Amino acid sequence: MTSWLFSILFSLAGLTVHSTEIGQDAPNIRLSNQEGDTIQLADLKGKVVLIDFWASWCGPCRQENPNLVEAYSKYRNSKFKQGKGFEIFSVSLDQKEDAWKKAIQTDQLTWKSHVIDKKGNAAIAYGVNTIPNGFLIDSKGKIVAKGASLRGIGLHVEIEKLLK
Repeated sequence: MTSWLFSILFSLAGLTVHSTEIGQDAPNIRLSNQEGDTIQLADLKGKVVLIDFWASWCGPCRQENPNLVEAYSKYRNSKFKQGKGFEIFSVSLDQKEDAWKKAIQTDQLTWKSHVIDKKGNAAIAYGVNTIPNGFLIDSKGKIVAKGASLRGIGLHVEIEKLLK
C-alpha cells in the first residue's frame, strides 16, 4: 500500500521517480537536521554510510531501528578497506517535526545525521517508493547495496564485506 501511495503522490505532483542503482555515485542529500541546520551527505565522504529512509509513523521502520542502533554501535569506529568509520544518514519522510524528534529520542538513535525530507525530494532522487528503505554507500560515495538486503542481519553482512 505504501508503494502505491507514494507512486500516486509523485504522479500527482508531476515528479519523476528515479532508480538509483548499485555502482552509481550516491546523489548528495542536503536537508535540515533537528536543530534546523542544513547538513549534507557529502560531508560524510571517506566513511561507509547507510542512508536510511524512514518515518516515525512507519511500524516496520521503527521495528528495524534496534538493528540500526546495534550496527552503528558495532561498526562506527571500524577500519574499512577504504576509509574509516561507519555513519548512518537518516532521512525521515515525516511531516510533523515533533513526531520525528520524539521517535529519534524514543528509539535512541544516537548518530548525528538526522534530516527531515518534508517535500520528498531526497526520496525521489533515490527512487524510494516504500519505507523502510536503505542504501549502503562505500567510502568513495558509490552505492554498494540497497533495499531489503539491508534489513536485519543483511545489513551486517553487507557492512562486513567492506571491512579490511
